[in-house]
Amino acid sequence: MQKVKLKVKKLDYESAESYRALRTNLQFCGEDKKTIVVTSCTPDEGKSTAVLHLAIALSEYGKRVLLIDADLRKSVMIGNFAVSKELKGFTHYLSGQIEAEEVICSTDSENLDVIFAGPFPPNPTELLGSERFKKILKTKRDEYDYILIDSAPLGNVIDSAVIAGECDGAIIVIEAECISYRFAQEIKEQLDKSGCPVLGAILNKVDTRFQKYYSYYYRKRYGKYYKSYGKRYGKYYEYEKKGK
Repeated sequence: MQKVKLKVKKLDYESAESYRALRTNLQFCGEDKKTIVVTSCTPDEGKSTAVLHLAIALSEYGKRVLLIDADLRKSVMIGNFAVSKELKGFTHYLSGQIEAEEVICSTDSENLDVIFAGPFPPNPTELLGSERFKKILKTKRDEYDYILIDSAPLGNVIDSAVIAGECDGAIIVIEAECISYRFAQEIKEQLDKSGCPVLGAILNKVDTRFQKYYSYYYRKRYGKYYKSYGKRYGKYYEYEKKGK
């Protein structure tokens, strides 16, 4: 198995907390939700970045994660990794040129493995609907706690709906103040038709300036309160202890 290194920037506190919360919410969906497709309405909503950070958050929690880049039309996932030599990708596997073990790469993030998309194929939808795609999900299901699949925007092509038909759940990444409610509902309906339950949505690229101010204000004001309360409680506890 070849090894690659992550080269993503470290998240700020608020973003890291958001992904930890997302990780917790995904776990509450149940142990049977292991294969998850992540899609969006349109390109450039931050889908690939979101699924990568979710995969990292899960792996840091001790979960074995396989991240599959199945956006065979406009893949950007490999740009988040430092790759020293040419690698075989998902399209090589799906077209029958090599086996799954030859395309899985380990990473320097413990418990996280990744499969890159590979070269652009002339028939991505047909490859994703093939028996080989079903096979890799079935055989790797028992080896990993989660299989996260980065897929093409469903508002452009049908690939994500094809993938969703073989998955336990779907997550939609939605760019804030960019996608209309009606458009998002249409994407959800397409996923529903595939028989794949939509587990939730990630609201991405949110302006957090006010949120950061509020968070700072909250910590500054209530942090002092809880610190003071802790001291009073400690003195009260000592008094009670002496009284016994």
